[in-house]
Amino acid sequence: MPPRITALTDPEPAASSRRSAWLASDSEGVPIGSAFLRLFAKEGQEHLAELQVAVHRAERRQGVGTRLLEAAVAAARSEGRRSILAQTNEGSPGDLFLAARGFRRVLTLTYARLPLADADLTRIDTIAEQVHDGYRMTHWDGTVPSALAQTYAASRRAMDDMPMEGTDYGTVVWDVERVVSAAEVIAKRGDLLHTVAVLDTADGSVVGFSELVVPGSGRGDGQHYGTAVLPEHRGHGLGLWMKAHSIRLARRRHPDLAGLLTDTADSNSLMRGINDTLGYLPTHKAVEYQLDL
Repeated sequence: MPPRITALTDPEPAASSRRSAWLASDSEGVPIGSAFLRLFAKEGQEHLAELQVAVHRAERRQGVGTRLLEAAVAAARSEGRRSILAQTNEGSPGDLFLAARGFRRVLTLTYARLPLADADLTRIDTIAEQVHDGYRMTHWDGTVPSALAQTYAASRRAMDDMPMEGTDYGTVVWDVERVVSAAEVIAKRGDLLHTVAVLDTADGSVVGFSELVVPGSGRGDGQHYGTAVLPEHRGHGLGLWMKAHSIRLARRRHPDLAGLLTDTADSNSLMRGINDTLGYLPTHKAVEYQLDL
């Protein structure tokens, strides 16, 4: 008997997106799978949706995932979306599932972890303490200080040329409202956002940033979010400098933190080199798939 697919709606849309969901259940009403479709809503990404499909291990290869996928694709089309993205671990059942259903690989990511107990803190401190003429370092917790908000939001364009290979990701348009909203979302779920930024000493503007999110307990692993430098300020080692500062800050503020996680596109050789220099160890690879509607 085919699974029953029940459409759901996320009751709390985010500032930049909203989600639809579907639950697959068997003849007795037992949940056996789910799908979530994130519909981006901000300027520059209105064409895009992001998909997650999960099926209970014992229920795979029985058409459950296909039914869930069909429901999500139909919804994306009805919303006028051009592309659906989905990510899965390389070599996983999800990898095979997406490849067999019309999705194409567009990006490969390397995930890495820095185990803080084994980190070369002397080397990291040396990098963090280097002097970069014309620049100075600052940092804040949570929402950006009002005096830096405008140039910090403007500095987010540093992510626009991040290597994304064939991904139809669009352009994320940042303003102060979006920057503040993103910080509030992290705080609302109980996590801690630490941001390190480089300022141009000539005018005090933000020219680069590195974000780290730490569990509210200060334990487990922290997660690096964006690290980027404006194009006109590249070539001075600012990315390495900021990430070293971020590590040192995390170590001092959260002594029980076990490690730091990061993920980088395989084509982003510069950031992968920074991670290698700081001692991050690869853990696994993931692949980004795209379905063109």
